[in-house]
Parts: sequence; structure tokens; C-alpha cells
Amino acid sequence: MKIVIYITGDPHGKFERIEHFCGKFKTSREDVLIILGDAGINFFGWVKDHVKKEFLETLPITFFCIHGNHEQIGSYQEKLWRGGVVYYEKEYPDLLFAKDGEVFDFNGKQTIVTGGAYSVDRMYRLIHGYGWWPDEQPSEEIKQNVERKLNELSWNVDVVLSHTVPLKYEPTEVFLEGLDQSKVDRTTEEWLDKIEDRLNYQKWYCGHYHTEKKVDKIEIMFENIKKYNVDMVETGIIDIALRDVKGNVRKLTDLKGKVVLLDFSVFQSPAGAPHNLMLRELYNKYAS
Repeated sequence: MKIVIYITGDPHGKFERIEHFCGKFKTSREDVLIILGDAGINFFGWVKDHVKKEFLETLPITFFCIHGNHEQIGSYQEKLWRGGVVYYEKEYPDLLFAKDGEVFDFNGKQTIVTGGAYSVDRMYRLIHGYGWWPDEQPSEEIKQNVERKLNELSWNVDVVLSHTVPLKYEPTEVFLEGLDQSKVDRTTEEWLDKIEDRLNYQKWYCGHYHTEKKVDKIEIMFENIKKYNVDMVETGIIDIALRDVKGNVRKLTDLKGKVVLLDFSVFQSPAGAPHNLMLRELYNKYAS
């Protein structure tokens, strides 16, 4: 049976759409649903959370959750899963939370995770006794661990999963009206911006903003559930990977911003030699 990996945005404890999705597409326990933060599984910290977890364990899918800004992990244990460390509880083995800075293998794609964000409604939550946790944003230790891992990978990964976005990609059109944006702590977004500037990656998925938006290789998700397939770039082109004359593997997405000519021909055909000479002339003319 082929394992299918799906991805979606913040449920905030409301899993009806996911329950419907599992039934419609007949998912299995081996399939994985990536949740980009604020799953709402560990929000209350008491029996209400356990009732929700009991329900989620009945769904035929494994949950892989990113740390949001309305989340608490508590006394979870750690284990190795798909190459990275996750948090889990023995009673609920199919509800997994990613440890920030870990790299996971999803269908052969190296995927690094870094969660957390600032709660713009922090004061409201504190005044009214709603859930808020001081570790909602990544600590300096977590940031150092993420950067150390990226150094080990020579700043090359296939996919980034985060809760919030790099600063330059903030969807300002969905900001709350009347909120003084000058008082919003954007240190996480600023840090992610520096990461994004330096990182070589294929795709970056985020949640947090309760909207659906694609800009460049960044995709912000909310209620949509889609297959985790980063080989299909936004133009609909398959991200072909071939070796160059030096034997190095090059992908189409590595050449973004450059002119690429893909030519498929039969080398030993009568037209092969003059055709190759024509390609050489084109290369000499336009190569930089």
C-alpha cells in the first residue's frame, strides 16, 4: 500500500473537515497529515484535551503537528520518526509533534521544521484567562539548533515547514483592523527572513494567518488539505533532476531566474549531428 502524505493549516481544535477528508479519500493509518501549527490538541491541558485525542486516534491517519503559538507539549516523550525527533504520548501514538530544528524524510524530501509565532491577542488571552504560553516563539537555543542543522546540510533542504512566515512574505492584507502593528513582536519573522535569504530550498509551507496564499516558493495554508508533492512547482512543471557535464545533479528549481532550454531528441538519428550543432550555437550565443 502506498503511503500518502497530506498537508493543511491550523485546525484550532476543529477537526470536522479532517474527519470528512479521511472518510472521503479512505485514508489509512500509514498515511500522514502535516498540520502547520495550532492543532488545538494541547490547548486546555486537562480532560477536554484527552477527549479530543481519543477521537483523533479513531481517525485513519497519523498526525504530524508543527509547534504553533497556541500550543503546549507538556510531559511528552521523544522518539525517532522518519529521521527526526518527535514528541508523543504512549496513549496516543499517532499524534506526533515535531521537535524544532529536526529534519524529516517525507517521500524522499529533506524537510526541516521550525515552529512558533507571536500571539497578537496575547494581552486579551492573559486578561480573560485563555491559553497563552511563554515559549510560543522559538528561543535563542532553538534558533541556534536550527542554524546548526542547516550548516550541517550546507544550507540545502528540499522543504521548510514553519508556523509563521519570513517577514517579507507576511500577508498584510489579512492583518486585523484596529491592531497597532508597531506593537507586534516580529522577531521570529525577521529571523526566518534571514534564513530564507540564505537557504536553497524547493518549497516553504506555513500556517498561522488563516488564509490561503502562494508567493514565489512560499505557500500559506489554512483549511485546504492537499497532497505533499513538492516536485510540482507552481508553474505546473515537473522539477526534473539531471546530471550536468561535471556529474552534479541539477534541478529545474535550482535554475530559477535563468533561461533553460530542454531538448529531447534521438542522438543517433540522421538529424542528430546538425541538431546538436544548432544547440551548441544557441549555447555559445546566450550562455553567461
